[in-house]
Amino acid sequence: MSKGLVSKRAAWKALGRHATKARALHLRGLFANDPHRGRRMTIDFPGLYLDYSKNRVTDETLRLLGALTKECGLSKKINAMFRGDKINPTEKRAVLHVALRAPRGTSIMVDGVNVVPGVHAVLDKMADFTHRVRNGSWKGHTGRPIRNIVNFGIGGSDLGPVMAYEALRAYTERALRFRFVSNVDGSDFAEAVRDLNPAETLFIVSSKTFTTVETMTNAKTARDWLVQNMKGDESCVSKHFVAVSTNAKDVAAFGIDTDNMFGFWDWVGGRYSMESAIGLSTMLALGPNGFQSLLEGFRAMDDHFRTAPFHKNMPALMGLLSVWNVNFLGAHSVAVLPYDNYLKRFPAYLQQLTMESNGKSVTVGGVLVDYDTSPIYWGEPGTNGQHSFYQLIHQGTRLVPCDFIAFAKSLNPIGRHHDLLLANVCAQAQALAFGKTAAEVKAEKVPADLVTHKVFLGNRPSNTLIAEMMTPALLGKLVALYEHITFTQGAVWDVNSFDQWGVELGKVLAQRIAPELESESEPALSHDSSTNEIIRRLREWKKD
Repeated sequence: MSKGLVSKRAAWKALGRHATKARALHLRGLFANDPHRGRRMTIDFPGLYLDYSKNRVTDETLRLLGALTKECGLSKKINAMFRGDKINPTEKRAVLHVALRAPRGTSIMVDGVNVVPGVHAVLDKMADFTHRVRNGSWKGHTGRPIRNIVNFGIGGSDLGPVMAYEALRAYTERALRFRFVSNVDGSDFAEAVRDLNPAETLFIVSSKTFTTVETMTNAKTARDWLVQNMKGDESCVSKHFVAVSTNAKDVAAFGIDTDNMFGFWDWVGGRYSMESAIGLSTMLALGPNGFQSLLEGFRAMDDHFRTAPFHKNMPALMGLLSVWNVNFLGAHSVAVLPYDNYLKRFPAYLQQLTMESNGKSVTVGGVLVDYDTSPIYWGEPGTNGQHSFYQLIHQGTRLVPCDFIAFAKSLNPIGRHHDLLLANVCAQAQALAFGKTAAEVKAEKVPADLVTHKVFLGNRPSNTLIAEMMTPALLGKLVALYEHITFTQGAVWDVNSFDQWGVELGKVLAQRIAPELESESEPALSHDSSTNEIIRRLREWKKD
């Protein structure tokens, strides 16, 4: 149970007093007064380098944030997660995404059972299936090998696989085509299968309960599409569908052979599940060895988070810096800006990871908070974003901390492209931090009436993460980094980062409204006047 709001703790109050002074500081002055700041405020984790020097912090800020971790019991909470304690109290569950990448021989106990052997049994089953699909020994109903793979899922069953496929596309088997369908909008399904040969298409239905409305609606439509193209022979389903689920009864009733059902566990939340059986499409794309490299990257960051002191702990420090920016400097969002087009879906993936985890207004003990919790995460790849929303980041009225991500080497070296990309990421972080003063603008002979328009105030905080090159292992490190940043934030804010009751109400109401939209006779509507009128108008237009 919660022992009072974090805002009442001594370290939080001390940070509040310190922030009053810190708001008057400018990064120009902080760097001028400390020539080694850009080298000193860094963390060099194997394969990944963090420069956090462009945050509006001093050594005193970091000391006070460290004191906050002690008062919040961050170290104990980390150990409790890795130990398998039931740290999700509202659902009475352990939180063990870290077990999904634990090496063979590790022991992590849940209710008296070591869960690691079960994890590896599923991974082995996935690897066997992957080999058969990739080498052509798995045949479709007509005897043709599989060339197309369509993943049905939503939320964590979609965002992780899509992001991983796009991020690691350079490492994928190009003879296979991958599509991802999540939206219940029929257009999503229609466009995904429009150019696919049913005889060469495999569908992965990812739903733990096998009842998720969006996923099962799409799966049933795909089943109809397949059977129709196979002249009504329903036996074809078992050769073209596999399931990631725990509901063997409904999987079998659908027509899927339960030998081709890949399970997972209630101690894994959807948004933390991309390296479980939910990642079957990822393994099919990368192969078992590539998937193992991905897991090794996750594992390396897990070990770092569990053992490194907080002042050299990359996820813990980034989590604490976000608390500082949100709760003491007034930021309401974080822009994640990967200067790598392969990471174009990474910000969308982080939106669920962070906001579904920490978008809470009560503590673990059910007490209303009196401080902000999760910021809004958003972003686009550079340099595209520079011609879109960077104007607001540089000269707008809102403080938007940024996480820049870049790689020293391109997977597709072409002429000057990559050097220009890297020049831009360095320049943007520099411009946000230091800006451009009125004196500097005037020195360029700018007309007096334009001076204020061309001033950049600077003092906009950012982190820069750089690595040598995008690889499966690096992606694992990057995803685990943000998982543990999210954990750190939740631990400080004392919220349960592992339930998501906020997504339930809309689902319940939709189940009530759907029959009213579908009814042939005029339904008796009893919603609010706005919802009633919208339903009536939609029904009218559907008839036309």
